[in-house]
Amino acid sequence: MLRFAVAVASALLLAFIAVPLAALYAHLSPGRFVAMVASPPALAALRISLITTTASLALTVLFGTPLAYLLARARFPGRTLADALVDLPIVVPPAVAGLALLFVFGSTGFAAPALAALHVRLAFTTAAVVMAQLFVGSPFYVRSARAGFVAVERVYEDAAATLGSGPLQTFARVTVPLALPALAGGAVLAWARALGEFGATIMFAGNLAGVTQTMPLAVYLGLSSGDLDLAAALAVVLVSVALVVVAAAQFLERRAA
Repeated sequence: MLRFAVAVASALLLAFIAVPLAALYAHLSPGRFVAMVASPPALAALRISLITTTASLALTVLFGTPLAYLLARARFPGRTLADALVDLPIVVPPAVAGLALLFVFGSTGFAAPALAALHVRLAFTTAAVVMAQLFVGSPFYVRSARAGFVAVERVYEDAAATLGSGPLQTFARVTVPLALPALAGGAVLAWARALGEFGATIMFAGNLAGVTQTMPLAVYLGLSSGDLDLAAALAVVLVSVALVVVAAAQFLERRAA
């Protein structure tokens, strides 16, 4: 009886997740799907999404890798606070994250005088999309990279040092390759989170076609304007990418283990 109840409860939850996703694929015929994805609004949103997520991922890896290594290996005052700050964007509502960015980098934000002196405008630009994605996506990379660096046995690094490798050379040739599955898994998750970002983007960057309108924002615009076919087509693209990302992340997790 217990096994039957467990099976039924599990099946119901799985069906609750799978059926709505399957309904997205069933909404459009293949020909209509191709036509919608190839439409100018969809292509513009796809272009902005690819540009911004590539930029945000590059920044995530550039700044997140040293931070992850520092959290994994160093002991310093405030480490617990830094660890908590890294995780905070994961639980903070995205709209709140966007509002926080606006209060700092907006036209009346804390950094507004410095930005104005440099003749730089960030809010409601493509750069704002990248910043919003970086804010919400980078913690996923840092968490995974930190775990990967923790799992690297120090004996390999010590052996490299005894053979004459300097700290930077050891890090590049020993530490990073051994932690690479975790780094790659974190990068995949960070990119996927950036691709699906909505709340922080619309608050800090707006929904400007060809400038800040990413695919999630185009889905919202299609739904609000009554263009359900466009919304469904872009939603199918996002779900398909998510399926690939989940499969890749699981594979990389197994490699890391």
